[in-house]
Amino acid sequence: MAKTDQGNQTTITEFILLGFGSHPGLHVFLFLLFLVIYILTVAGNVLIIVLVVADQHLHTPMYFFLGNLSCLDTCYTSTILPRMMASFLTNEYVISVNGCFLQYYFFTWLAGSECCLLSVMSYDRYVAICKPLQYATHMNGKFCLHLAAGSWINGMVASAIVTSLMSRLIFCGPSEIDHFFCDFTPVIKLSCSDTRPIELVTLVLASIFTLPPFLLTLISYVCIIITILRIPSTTGRQKAFSTCSSHLIVVTIFYGTLNIVYLSPKNPTLRDLNKVFSVFYTVLTPLVNPIIYSLRNKNVKEALAHVRSECVALTRDQRIHANF
Repeated sequence: MAKTDQGNQTTITEFILLGFGSHPGLHVFLFLLFLVIYILTVAGNVLIIVLVVADQHLHTPMYFFLGNLSCLDTCYTSTILPRMMASFLTNEYVISVNGCFLQYYFFTWLAGSECCLLSVMSYDRYVAICKPLQYATHMNGKFCLHLAAGSWINGMVASAIVTSLMSRLIFCGPSEIDHFFCDFTPVIKLSCSDTRPIELVTLVLASIFTLPPFLLTLISYVCIIITILRIPSTTGRQKAFSTCSSHLIVVTIFYGTLNIVYLSPKNPTLRDLNKVFSVFYTVLTPLVNPIIYSLRNKNVKEALAHVRSECVALTRDQRIHANF
């Protein structure tokens, strides 16, 4: 801690992320568990990106957005898990104030971008199912690029504003953040400044940058479901629903756990429960996204089989050349 000239106050330069530190006997188990999750998450999402780039059949708007989502999820989980795993090994839970703000910046940027990107993917499915004749002309390459870039930029702008305001707060104790990463509410609770302005600004920004994407997602799926129910044949309904069911599962998991964490009452009884649900949308959602899309998507499975066969053929050719 560094002394300042603000009377008897002490300005904090480091925070302590309590996380799951109250269960030291589980540290080795938690490290191995989160290590496996992190490896699978990165491997699964990178595989999706490689498939989308390498396979010509996946060069469509739907898979372009899926590749963006996989890239986003890889970065998303990397802002939290490596540092948390390191704390399990070293029993070191200290993070500098600037490091905390940096982690919060990337977390908020990526979470906000994911909200926008999920709504874009919902809109893509809406056009494909509800207006199929207009899909090819409406969802052209330039428009898709603008939608993806806008998703990344929206999250970046909102995060930059909130983080810059947080950096102006004064923290004079206590220094313990009762969470496993630097989230908004646990951090500002430690400030001895007036936090009402930043809370108001954050509420406004959340309303502007996350509420419209959520409503767009909701409206898109209401229209999709209505359109599917109007399809006369059972086979047609099943085929139409299969094109958006994977994305609907991802949206439900992400927004469901997000709403539980941020809209539930803030009381000590639910504090540990909120940590558990925070693990769902920060750690498990990036893990299950590639699993859901690969297991439930025929095109992804075919692309994976095609890439696997090419790798086998390449390995066989290399062995033949080596024998000569």
